[in-house]
Amino acid sequence: KVEGDKKTPIGTFSLGNLYYRKDRNIKPLTKLKCIPIKNNMGWCDDVNSKKYYNKLIKINKKIRYEKLFRKDNKYDFIIPINYNSKKPKIAKGSAIFIHLTKNFKPTSGCVALQKKDFLILAKLINKKTKIKIS
Repeated sequence: KVEGDKKTPIGTFSLGNLYYRKDRNIKPLTKLKCIPIKNNMGWCDDVNSKKYYNKLIKINKKIRYEKLFRKDNKYDFIIPINYNSKKPKIAKGSAIFIHLTKNFKPTSGCVALQKKDFLILAKLINKKTKIKIS
């Protein structure tokens, strides 16, 4: 697994907090901590940033990032998959999320669900839940 390979990492991973667009949706029913997505939020995918790589950041023009506050609805709800997140290895993959899809087009390595399925999942999981990707 390397940054930009468009592959979902294989393994069993814990999950992060649930981030959601408060301006478009009500807070979902879940046992996960819910954090509203703000316009200045990004997820660092910059292989030149040792300090912030694969972490939630406040948008900074000097650092490459995945914008969380998007025009489309893909990131109306996201749950980061804790892959390469404890002590991130640069260029081993970042911003691996469970997020929304309308048409099941391939993602760049994420897991995508329709909104109704995402909301069902959110109700069923907690901070101890693990995702197994094979």
